[in-house]
Amino acid sequence: MGTPVTRRIGLSLGADICWPKCFEDLVARWDPTLEIGDETVRFEVERVTIEPFDLRQPVAYDVVIDRLTHWHANTREWIKKAILLDDLYVFNNPWSVQSMEKQTTYCAMMRLGLPIPETWMVPPKEYDSVPDLEPTLQRYANLFDLEPIGDGIGYPLFMKPYDGGGWVGVSKVDSAGELRAAYETSGKFLMHLQQGVAPYEDFVRCVGVGPQLRVVSYDPDAPLHGRYTNRFDHLPDDDMARLRATTLTINTFFGWDFNSCECLGQGGTWYPIDFANPCPDSQITSLNRHFPWLVLAKLRWSMFCAATGRPFRKNLDWQPFLDIADTDADQADKLAAYGRLAEEHFETEAFERFCRDHLEPLEEVAFEYFASDDAKAAVRQKVTAMYPPHEVDEFTERFWASIQQWRNEESPVANR
Repeated sequence: MGTPVTRRIGLSLGADICWPKCFEDLVARWDPTLEIGDETVRFEVERVTIEPFDLRQPVAYDVVIDRLTHWHANTREWIKKAILLDDLYVFNNPWSVQSMEKQTTYCAMMRLGLPIPETWMVPPKEYDSVPDLEPTLQRYANLFDLEPIGDGIGYPLFMKPYDGGGWVGVSKVDSAGELRAAYETSGKFLMHLQQGVAPYEDFVRCVGVGPQLRVVSYDPDAPLHGRYTNRFDHLPDDDMARLRATTLTINTFFGWDFNSCECLGQGGTWYPIDFANPCPDSQITSLNRHFPWLVLAKLRWSMFCAATGRPFRKNLDWQPFLDIADTDADQADKLAAYGRLAEEHFETEAFERFCRDHLEPLEEVAFEYFASDDAKAAVRQKVTAMYPPHEVDEFTERFWASIQQWRNEESPVANR
C-alpha cells in the first residue's frame, strides 16, 4: 500500500441538478481506492460555493469541473486565482472561455484551414447610448446595403449573434426581404451572417470530454428534449476520424476539456458551424440516452486528472498548429497532424491505460446505479424544475426509459 492521499473534485454549478447528483452518487457508491505509483488515492466530491475569498487563501480542490464562469464573475475570478496561485486543474480554461467568442473561434479555425462556411459580420442595428457614440458613427460608420452581402453569401443563410448563446437571436434567412426584416428587428446584437449548408446529409453534435468523444446525430428543429437523437457514433470510420480530429483540435487550441462541436455533413465534407460551446448540454432533459455516457466521461476524466496530477496549461500555445497550417500539406494531412497534437495534449494513451488499469469497476457500479431509485430521483428533480406539474410524471418516465436504453444497449455489463 502506498501513501494515503485524498484527491478532491469540486463541482462549480449553476442551475445543474441531475448530472452532479449522479456524479456524486457514483463516487459515493464505489468509493474507489486506486494504487497510483507510490500513492493510495481516494476521492472526495464537493460543490463549490460562492463567497468572499482571500486571494492568498489556499484552495482545497485538485480538480474543478466548472459550469458557471461563463456568466458568473465571482466564481470566474476565484478560479483564475486558484489556477495562478494554487495550480488548480479546471474544466475549462477561464481566460479562454471569457475571451473566445464565436467570432474568434471562426477566425482561428479558418486560419487552420477548416471548412468554415462563408461568414460576414455586420454592425448592430441599434446601440447603447455611450459618450462619443454619435460623433463616432457620424464620422466613421459607412452606410451599407445588406442585399449585396446576402446575395454574395447566398441563401439560405443564418443571422446569429457573434458571441452565441443558446440559439438566442438566431434567424434562418431565405431571401433578401427576410434578411432586411431580420436585421431590422435584431436590436443591439452584433451579428454574423453565415452561409447555410443546404441540403446537408447529417447534422452532428460532437461532445468531447478530454479525449473521449461521442458523435450524435442532432435535430435542431425538434423540441429541446428530442434534439439529441438515438443515432450516435454511426458514421464510417474515416468520417469519425475527421470529426474526432476536428473536435479535439478545437478543444486543444482553446484550452477546453469539455466542449461540443456542431458539424454539417455535405458531399464528403464536414463543415463546423458552431463550436464555441465550453459549457454544453449536460442534463437528462436534453441528452436522453447520452446522459449516462456524459456523466461517466466527466467522472473518468476528472479522476484521471486528479489522480495523476495532470498539470493545467495556463497559456494557450497556438504556434504548433499555425506551423502545420503554413506547410504545403493538403488539408486532410493537416487535419491529421492537428489531431496528433490534440491526442498528445490529452494524453490519450495514458488515459486509456488508466481506465483499463483502474476504472473497470465503475462500469458495474454505473450499471446498477442507473437502475436505482437514487438515479430516478435525480431525473425527477430536473424534470420538476423544468416542466409544469401535470407533465412531470410523463417526462420523468420518458427520460428514465432512455437511461434504461443506455443500460440495455451500451453498458459493457449488459453485453457480457
